[in-house]
Amino acid sequence: MNAKAFVFDAYGTLFDVHTVMDKLNDLFPDKGEAISQQWRSRQVHYFFIRQLIDGYQPFDDITRWALVDALKINKVNYSFDQIEAIMEAYSHLKPYDEVNHVLTDLNRNQNELVIFSNGTMEMLEPLLENNSMEGEIGLLSADQIQVYKPDPRAYQFASDQIGLEPEDVLFMSSNPWDITGAKSFGFQTAWINRGKSIWPEIGLEPDHEFEDLSGILKWK
Repeated sequence: MNAKAFVFDAYGTLFDVHTVMDKLNDLFPDKGEAISQQWRSRQVHYFFIRQLIDGYQPFDDITRWALVDALKINKVNYSFDQIEAIMEAYSHLKPYDEVNHVLTDLNRNQNELVIFSNGTMEMLEPLLENNSMEGEIGLLSADQIQVYKPDPRAYQFASDQIGLEPEDVLFMSSNPWDITGAKSFGFQTAWINRGKSIWPEIGLEPDHEFEDLSGILKWK
C-alpha cells in the first residue's frame, strides 16, 4: 500500500451510527435497536433514490425523513421536539474505539487525512467538534457539488480537491457500495468489514479488507 492521502467515509467507518440507540431507547424504551436499524437502512435507500431520479436533497433532510419513517414503521408516538432531540444526538455519534489512535498515528507521520462523506458540512463539523476531533482531519462533503457517492463525479470532486491522482489515494469505507464506487473510479480501497460480512458479488473487489481501521497501520 503506497498512498499519499488517506480518505475516510464518516458514517459507519469513523463513527458508529448506532450509538444513537441510547437516545432512542430513552425516548422509546425497547425500540431503540429496531428504530436505529430501520433509520440507517432507509437513509441509504432514500439518498440512492434521490440520486437516481436526479433530485438531489441534502443528507440532513434525507436523514430526518428516514428517521420519521423508521418511527412510523415501529409504531411509536413521537413529537417534533423528540425528532429534534434525536437529530441532535446524531451530531454526537461516537467514533469507533480504534479511530483516535489511528488518526494520531497517521498524523504523527504527516499523512494527509480527509473525511469524504455524503453528510453535509452542517452535520460533519459538529460531529468533529463534539468529539474533539477538529483539526485532526480535513472535511469534504458530497453536498458541495450536490452529487452523492457512489457517483463517479463525487469521487472526482474529492480527487480534485485533494490534488492527487486517484491511484495515490487510499479510500476507506465500511459500506460496500462506497468501496465499489471508489474502486471503479480508480482509488485504492480498503473495506472496513466491521460486521465480518461476505463481500457482495458485484464484479469489483476492494484492494484490502480489514476488521477495523487499525489494519491500515500495518500496511501504510
